[in-house]
Amino acid sequence: MHTILPFFLAMIAVVVVLEMWATRLKIAYPILLVVAGLLISFIPGLPAVRVDPDLIFFIFLPPLLFEASWGVSFKEMKKWWRIITSFAFLVVFFTALSVAVAANYFLPGFSIALGFLLGGIVSPPDAISTAAITKFVKIPKSTSAILEGESLLNDASSLIIFRFAMITVGTGQFIWQEAATSFLWMIIGGAAVGLILAWAFVKAHRKLPTTPTSDIALTLIEPYLMYWLAEQLHCSGVLAVVCGGLYMSSQRLVFLNSASRISAYSVWDSLVFILNGIVFLIIGLDLPEIVEGLRADGTPLHTAIGYGVLVTGVLIVARIISAYCAMLATIIFRPSVRPRASTRSRTMLLPLMLGWTGMRGVVSLAAALSIPVAFENGTLFPQRNLILFITFVAILLTLVVQGLTLPYFISRSHIFDDIEKEESENTTRQQMKQGLKQHVYQVLKSKYEKELNGHAGMEKLLHIWEERAKANSESLMNETMKKIFIDLLESQRDYLTELNKDPTIDEEIIREQLYQIDLEEERIKII
Repeated sequence: MHTILPFFLAMIAVVVVLEMWATRLKIAYPILLVVAGLLISFIPGLPAVRVDPDLIFFIFLPPLLFEASWGVSFKEMKKWWRIITSFAFLVVFFTALSVAVAANYFLPGFSIALGFLLGGIVSPPDAISTAAITKFVKIPKSTSAILEGESLLNDASSLIIFRFAMITVGTGQFIWQEAATSFLWMIIGGAAVGLILAWAFVKAHRKLPTTPTSDIALTLIEPYLMYWLAEQLHCSGVLAVVCGGLYMSSQRLVFLNSASRISAYSVWDSLVFILNGIVFLIIGLDLPEIVEGLRADGTPLHTAIGYGVLVTGVLIVARIISAYCAMLATIIFRPSVRPRASTRSRTMLLPLMLGWTGMRGVVSLAAALSIPVAFENGTLFPQRNLILFITFVAILLTLVVQGLTLPYFISRSHIFDDIEKEESENTTRQQMKQGLKQHVYQVLKSKYEKELNGHAGMEKLLHIWEERAKANSESLMNETMKKIFIDLLESQRDYLTELNKDPTIDEEIIREQLYQIDLEEERIKII
């Protein structure tokens, strides 16, 4: 323990330093972390890193998915639900099928079932990598919503494929009726467990006399409970966390007060950063163990690298083909929402860009590591070490090659020029602020005219509100005025909640303004 603890503390320090360096270089930090882990693993004398897949599935995955579901715009997900579900389920299945066929044809000893197992492992793109990479370039809100929504669901679909392939490899048979029933239960049951528990958690937060500290502590254990219960019922823990997180995110103004929301933002942001950093560093550190297993099987390293490059190429091509098929289907069946760019050639490049965002990461590594060394009867699991190595190569290549070239590709192609202008966002913000000012003024006139009539600070109060000046006058901010001011803030939240129902309003802007209102409320409370 005394040997491992300093090692993990050093890992966190490395993560922080590399993240700062990545920001300075304007590249995604997962890329540097994986490469750094790979280089560090060759330092003699370091303790061997042996990753327990349960550690990633149960310790890392629930909070990462939960936080991601709070950050995604549910309104945008509903708007683009067709393409999101197609990428999260149909595209994942098509990718897994493509890998299965290629593996069966080119890789010695790979059956279709074993190919599907490999396909289920490497098919889901990693949400963290994509988000970290795309933050350095400006992309449309619609594209962000599609990528974020897909990333929340594709982990579940790929793990379902992985489980069925594991059963088929172990038993040598695949029963369609049982598979269909299990598939439906994993999806419906997982969503139901997440929503029921989320509803209960919201009620608990509202009924219990919680503080910001206890609120945050509860949100830290809630995703684990969702995941654990769903897995105990043999349904999808991933879907349970995602659906529960989306529901709780939509109710955040109901069961969390302003202090809890502000504190939770900082705590969760730091927690997720540390978890992501450690996982990506572990991916690189785990390579020596994977190579050692490969040598034990007698597979030449250069041959295994060739297989990894082949599978990675299949992944990239399958996703690009799927993106063009999705665009064609949208043009035929939903022309009103088809993607558009400033020129026809740039429009045709949009699916290529979407297909190029398929970086692999955490879930692929955890799934590969969860393959048992041997079956219950003692028979060794076929091609386990080669599958692990191919998975590592796919993660490394997609992160480095696609991750480094995606920002360059977007900026050089000018693919998103004239799709969304920054001026339109600024205009929306100005219109929203003006609407809030008018709304506050009307509330003051209609609800508090008697209380404020003849009050010397009324005009000053309105001026403070409009100009966002700091009010520290004790005569102005007495308890009565604080109560009125906080009521006005709550009224603004109601106004913004109604405004968010407008499909043309970007929910991210709404959330920015709600966060400013939370900060304003906390400032008023301490005056």
